[in-house]
Amino acid sequence: MRRAEGWRDFGVIDASGGEKLERWGDVTLIRPDPQVIWNTPRGEGWRDADARYHRSEKGGGSWEIRRRLREFWTIGYGEVLRFKISPTGFKHTGLFPEQAVNWELFGALIRGAGRPVRVLNLFAYTGGATLACAAAGASVCHVDASKGMVAWARENQALSGLSDKPVRWIVDDCRKFVERELRRGSRYDAVIMDPPSYGRGPGGEVWKLEESVYSLVELCAGVLGEDPLFFAVNSYTTGLSPSVMEYILGVTVGRRYPGGRLAADEIGLPVEASGLTLPCGATALWSRPGTEGITK
Repeated sequence: MRRAEGWRDFGVIDASGGEKLERWGDVTLIRPDPQVIWNTPRGEGWRDADARYHRSEKGGGSWEIRRRLREFWTIGYGEVLRFKISPTGFKHTGLFPEQAVNWELFGALIRGAGRPVRVLNLFAYTGGATLACAAAGASVCHVDASKGMVAWARENQALSGLSDKPVRWIVDDCRKFVERELRRGSRYDAVIMDPPSYGRGPGGEVWKLEESVYSLVELCAGVLGEDPLFFAVNSYTTGLSPSVMEYILGVTVGRRYPGGRLAADEIGLPVEASGLTLPCGATALWSRPGTEGITK
């Protein structure tokens, strides 16, 4: 498992009983996490948290504000990246900190390419991977179906001092956008996909990642250029193991571009109270020969 250990402004303080206690800058939050099936003793920090998210039996949930909480604040990663944090009605804060291990990986691949790199970032959310790639020197096409998330990503770009970097911001259904790019003959050196586990499309159709990921990866492989750099897929679905995603990349991207490197692994966050690692999903990666990918 690869751990996101480079954070100064974020940390998982503890995890127990279906919840995690997190530090976001100077704010502490309690949020549910279905992976936390253990019940270890809870320290005083749990009682002193600024807010706690409670799930509703009807779906969704709400925040219990224990202290006055700002509408938003900022945290940083590394020397450049800065992010707006704001608790949303769906427990999220606008950032998935475990993805920092992938930001580092993508940045290293781009800097080591020795040539201009065009990146297509699909289901790009608030732009963590987009900004990491842009900071490393790539031009990025950022695509997400949510207008609000794309606006949030642009705020993060400004906070990070990267407004002059070549980022194309697209509000669109990711599959439909890729289909149009194929018809237009647009090609990219790298593709990043961070699709949700479950959702509904614009016509009310149900999206389940395990039922759709193969066809989506197969489609997106078509927008890679003649000498692609990498193709990465993230998954938060427990039924999709790293090995399953690695296999999917192997029979899609791997067959189109023989000789590349395939790898997959879980990603996670260190838990301060135990010193252990909280699993937070998985990433599968295809990278061209000669590149350094995921180290198991």
